[in-house]
Amino acid sequence: MNAVTSYIRGSLEELHQVRWPTQQQAVRLTVIVVGFIAASAAFFGLSDAILVQIIRLTLKA
Repeated sequence: MNAVTSYIRGSLEELHQVRWPTQQQAVRLTVIVVGFIAASAAFFGLSDAILVQIIRLTLKA
């Protein structure tokens, strides 16, 4: 049981040393991530739609 207690204490000590972001930094980074996800979704959705049309045209001929 001593190893588990030591592990938990060590983990808590490490958490106290973490430099947490400010609220402004967290909001800014969240907006960046959501924007990147939206741009990626739009890109892959558009790519998929274009490839579907290409395949349909190819199979019709």
